[in-house]
Parts: sequence; C-alpha cells; structure tokens
Amino acid sequence: MPLLRIETNVALPADPDAVTARLSTAVAEWLNKPEGYVMIALGHNAHMRFGGSTDPLAYCELKSIGLPEGLTRELSRKLCDAVQAELGVEPARVYIEFADAPRHFWGTNGTTF
Repeated sequence: MPLLRIETNVALPADPDAVTARLSTAVAEWLNKPEGYVMIALGHNAHMRFGGSTDPLAYCELKSIGLPEGLTRELSRKLCDAVQAELGVEPARVYIEFADAPRHFWGTNGTTF
C-alpha cells in the first residue's frame, strides 16, 4: 500500500532495479510497513524544469494508508537524502507530495484495503 513514485530529469543508473530495491526496503522501514506491499515507481522524464532551470531535479509522491502527518518533515529529510544518494539530485531540487490514502480509496487484487 505504500507507493513511492519518483520522476526525474536525471538519466537513470545502469541498474535501476538495485535503486528500486534499496528504496523499497527504505520505505518499508520508514513507514513500518511490510515490504511485500511497497511499490516503487522510478521514471525518467527529460522534459522537466524547476525554478526556471533544467538542472537535476526530482518530483516524488509518497502515499500510504495511515501516513503519519507528524512524520512528514522526517520523511522529507530521509527521502531527499535517498534521492541525493541514488540519483545525485540536491535536496533543494526535490519536491515531495505526501498523501494519506483512505483504505477504501486504495485497491488491489479486485478489492480495497
């Protein structure tokens, strides 16, 4: 049920599966959720601009059922650190959207959570 979606103008590394594996483990740990429910979507979009510049940037969405509002500042730091480590994007060039998804708005396997 946690979803981390990252879209960046940075070319993806030679082994993006290793990046998504590390991010999957991290998100499960950060949110105290089973990794078996974590989804990571990592995409490259060369046509992104932030602050009038095409310097390396990333847009992230972190959604989860029961996302704790009181943890968003800490999650922002952890996610920015991870994006910098994995993709080389400076934290000031990252935007993050956090969303707490109600169970009835999060579906899988023909039903909802």
